[in-house]
Amino acid sequence: MPDQSIEARRAELAALIEGRSDEEITRGVEERGVESVLDGIFQGMAEAFLPDKAAGQSAVVQYDVTVAGAPRTYQLRIGSGRCEVVKGRADPPRVTLTLSLPDFLRLVAGKLPPVEAFMTGKLKLQGDVMIATAMQSWFRQG
Repeated sequence: MPDQSIEARRAELAALIEGRSDEEITRGVEERGVESVLDGIFQGMAEAFLPDKAAGQSAVVQYDVTVAGAPRTYQLRIGSGRCEVVKGRADPPRVTLTLSLPDFLRLVAGKLPPVEAFMTGKLKLQGDVMIATAMQSWFRQG
């Protein structure tokens, strides 16, 4: 996927999950390799980062993506005009977003609006909720 544009990768992800159940999505990701899929998505997030939109901001945003009952943790270190992806818990997060694998994929593919995810309990936030709201504008949307 690295040679594809961010928009093309997002469209491909949306097509893969469209109309599928949580179980079907999870099975499909497991067939491709959970680590590989998540690594690719977080790398795509770093590539979609818009430094001018996050000017003056500094934050560690942690994602806990639940797969088979266990979290897969990724952090986005944002600051100095950069967005760096770190696997695992490297730094204390300013905000932590927790979602199941299928809901995380729906969120990043644009099939699950963030407010809806939060209001329905599919997205749990811990920490600075204002950063979670602001950071939506820090990344190019497909």
